[in-house]
Order: sequence, then structure tokens, then C-alpha cells
Amino acid sequence: MSFTRTLRAVGGVVVAGALLFGAAPTASADQFRDMQWPLSPKSFKAEDIWKVSTGKDVTVAVIDDAINGSHPDLSGNVLPGKNFIAGGRGDQADGTSDHGTAMAAIIAAHGHGPGNADGVKGLAPDAKILPVAYPVVGDGVGHVGLGGAIRYAVDNGASVINMSIAPPFITDSAKEAVAYAVQKNVLIVAGAGNDGAGKLSALAAAPGVVAVGAVDKAGQVWDKSNWGSQLMLTAPGVSITSASASNADPYVQGNGTSDATAYVSAAAALLRSKFPDLTAGQIANRLVKTAGLPPSKAGLTLPDPHYGYGFIRPLRALTQDIPAGSKNGPLKMPQADPSATASGASSAGASGDQASGQKSSGIKPMLLVGVGVGVLVVIGIIVLVVVRQKKNGRNGPPPGGFGGPGGPGGPAGPGFPQQPANPYQQQPNGPGAFPPPPNQYPGQ
Repeated sequence: MSFTRTLRAVGGVVVAGALLFGAAPTASADQFRDMQWPLSPKSFKAEDIWKVSTGKDVTVAVIDDAINGSHPDLSGNVLPGKNFIAGGRGDQADGTSDHGTAMAAIIAAHGHGPGNADGVKGLAPDAKILPVAYPVVGDGVGHVGLGGAIRYAVDNGASVINMSIAPPFITDSAKEAVAYAVQKNVLIVAGAGNDGAGKLSALAAAPGVVAVGAVDKAGQVWDKSNWGSQLMLTAPGVSITSASASNADPYVQGNGTSDATAYVSAAAALLRSKFPDLTAGQIANRLVKTAGLPPSKAGLTLPDPHYGYGFIRPLRALTQDIPAGSKNGPLKMPQADPSATASGASSAGASGDQASGQKSSGIKPMLLVGVGVGVLVVIGIIVLVVVRQKKNGRNGPPPGGFGGPGGPGGPAGPGFPQQPANPYQQQPNGPGAFPPPPNQYPGQ
């Protein structure tokens, strides 16, 4: 059992994603729906969201514990997936941990009963879940670790990867896999951690990852939500009701940046369904530019270490007129993964083989002679031109300064054109700030 999985088993809430598991309150199924405050008219306005997008045709990979795909609120929305821990499928939870099932339900549960009015419902109820059960640490130590799990998710159709986890470190293999996902246009979302510390989990802090913190019903940051300069967004993560892996006790309630991460992944699924041509970075851009803050925090300089750019407001992200922006949006790009560009690697390898096969400089004597003759010819032409210019009195620079029109002193001004400033560095209180301070939270 890996380090992170051990912490999950002891105490229930130690690392990002661990739920505060307890006995589910005695209630009918529809009362569990009522307990899902993020979906309410005072928060996300889920019923209005589902008129615009339900996450249809989008696959979200949940890299976590195995998922109970037969749960009545998830049945039909969970793909077989893969279990990198015990082998076999990822949709057959053994009932020892509810975590993966809870995250899947926050994203894509559809409820059950007449009109699916009973049980819990996810924010993107028509999205598909690709369950990827995995060991957190130990890449290359007798089993496939996080890097292999990420690559499996990318190669099997996921356009969003939810990682409500906090491994104590990430290996080079995992970093390369994150870069691979980014190059394949897959959005990766990870939890900041549940220690209340000023340091994000190693995974959330990695370039290319959307790092998520947790807020409560009032939009205030949860006191155990980790924080830091890499934090990008926050989302509901306090008193979250979701599905359990157990058929005997089918619902659980908990707190954590795990739950917040799942809500951000679900919002991304809604956006990827409505805007299939946007890149992963442009999806993150819509979430960031429509994020909000509680009224008491309206003057914060963004991104703020505790809030990032603010808490997600999915309805605004779906409906506001927002320019697509740059390909990468607010994402910091990881180093390129060579395996994602096989053709480029092949061409580089070919040139490398050619170079290694030459023991000397590779310049043949006859080539040197030809180069020398060419230089002499060019010098002769230059001398001839200079002599003629002196005779005709044409020694000045061309109109518009050196280099012709557009050179120094010309219409284009000095030097090269200036690049536009990075919009993600603007301050929230200035003209054109990114994003503008919101008016309220909860709500849209």
C-alpha cells in the first residue's frame, strides 16, 4: 500500500481528496439531492446550467480509487476503465474506499427514480467517467504509477483529467505524463491539499495543472485548504454530499479540496461539451475570467494565494461572451514531452545519426575551394557597386532610415513591434482588469 493510500485509510482526512466519512444521515433519497447545496438556485443554478450544457460527449478521467460503476446514480455513466492497483477494470470498487466513487458522482451522477429526481446528481450529468485506479507512488517499481495512469487516461479519450489527490511527491515520469497530456489538449485538474498550509501539493503545483482550493457556502476559503502562488481557482468543498462505493450506505458527506477539484472538472466538462473547438487552456481561460469573490474580498489583487482568480461560476463561463484568447490561456506550460511528438523525435534522431557517423568536420576539400571562389566573386561585386555609387553620389541610406520604410525613424517606430502584455498579470482594480471583481457569491 502506497504512502498516500495509507494516509487515506488512517483518520479519513489527511491528504487532498480525503473525505470526512461518517454515517450518512437518515434521509430519503430526494433529501440527499436537497443537501447538494452547490447545485441550488442560490449557488451554481444547476437547472439553468443544464439548459445550456450537460457535459454530453465529454469523457472525464478520475484517477483515484476504483469506482462503483453500478451505483444507481452512476450506472451507465462509468466506462470500464482500468485498475492499475489490482488489475482488471476500474469500475468495480471493492467497497473499502468511497473516494473515487464520490468524486465521480460530483462530476457525472444522474440520480435515479422517476425523472432521476432521487439520489445525488453531478454538475455534468451526461459526461462519461473513465475510472483509473492507480498506486500513487512507485513509478518503475514493479508497477505503473501516476505517470502511467495519466497516459492511459489521455490515450483512452479523456479530455479532462480529475486528480483529487495529493501524492507526497511526483516523479519525472509523472511530470512527463502531465506534459504529454497538455500537448494532447487534455485539461488536468488537481487538489491543492488539505493541510491548511501555504504550500500546494506537488501535483497541483506542477506546470500545466489547474490547482484548486476549497470554499464554503459563503464563498470563504475553507480553513484546511492549502494555498500558494500557483493556486488558480476555488470551488465548493465544504459539506459536500455525494455517492458512496457501498451499496448498504450509498451516500456520504465530506469536506476537502478533493470535492472542489471534482466540481472544477465537471465545469470543464460542461465547457468542453459546448465549446468543443476550444483548447484546454482556453477552457481554463473561461473559468478564470468568470470566477468570483465574496463581497468582502472584492479588492483582492488577483491571482490571490488563497482564492487564485476566484471561485468558479459555471453558468457565466458557459454564457458570457469571452474571446477565446491564447492557446495556453492562464496555464503555465510544462517542458515538452518527446513522446507526444513522435515525428519530431524521428527527424531529430535521423539528423543525430548522420552527425554521429562523421568522424571529422565533414567539410570536403573541394567544397572549401568552391566556397573560397564564391567569396572572391562577392567581394568583387561589392567593390564594383561602391565605386559606381561614389560616381553617382548615392551614398545615403534609403528613405525612411536604415533598412527602408519601417526602419529606425520610419513609420513603424524603432525596432521590432512590441508584443502585447500578458493579460494574466493585470491587476483587478485597473482598467481592463483580469478578471473584473464580482458582485456576489453564492450565485451567478
